[in-house]
Formats: sequence, structure tokens, C-alpha cells
Amino acid sequence: MGLAKTEIFTEDQNQVAIYAKAFSHPARVAILQHLFKINTCICGDLVGVIGLAQPTISQHLKELKLLGLIKGNVEGTSVCYCIHKENWTKMKTVMSQFLDQDLEENNSCC
Repeated sequence: MGLAKTEIFTEDQNQVAIYAKAFSHPARVAILQHLFKINTCICGDLVGVIGLAQPTISQHLKELKLLGLIKGNVEGTSVCYCIHKENWTKMKTVMSQFLDQDLEENNSCC
């Protein structure tokens, strides 16, 4: 498998790709939607809601946390997760700028 060579791309391009990864699996989308709906969650609760095994849910939570879109606090033997609001706002700004490129006045190429 080849290297990603992310260093040859701009910081903005890398940031868009990182955020897009969060939405690249429907389980992560469902987890984010659920966290917004209830505002906090314990990993075990997601198993019943999402319908995937606990280790699978944990892997998706780990990925979302690594991407910075959620944060978690240890409460006894459980971890309570929630949306990382500051990072979510930053992600919306970056993604909006990327997705709104079609709104700029450009000559049509075709």
C-alpha cells in the first residue's frame, strides 16, 4: 500500500479530507446524529441504538474522537461522549468554504 503523501497537499485540502472521513461511514453519521439528539451518551447505549457490536461502535467512537468531532469523559467504567462543539463549528466553516466553491463566479468550462 502506498503512502498518502498528504504533505504535498495544502493544509485546507488535508483538513477537508480529515473531516470528510468522519462522514465516510453511515455508522459514524448515525453516532453523530444520536449524540446531537441526546447531547451525551455512554458507549453501551449506542449498541442498542445503532445496532452494531460494542467493539465496532468503540472503533467508530475512537475514530470520531481522533478526528476531534467528539470528546469523552470517563465516568466509572464507562465513557460518556458528546459533540466537541468548538471543533464541530470549525469543521462546519471549513466544509462550507469547500462546498460553497460553486457559488463563486466562474466561467463555465463546458
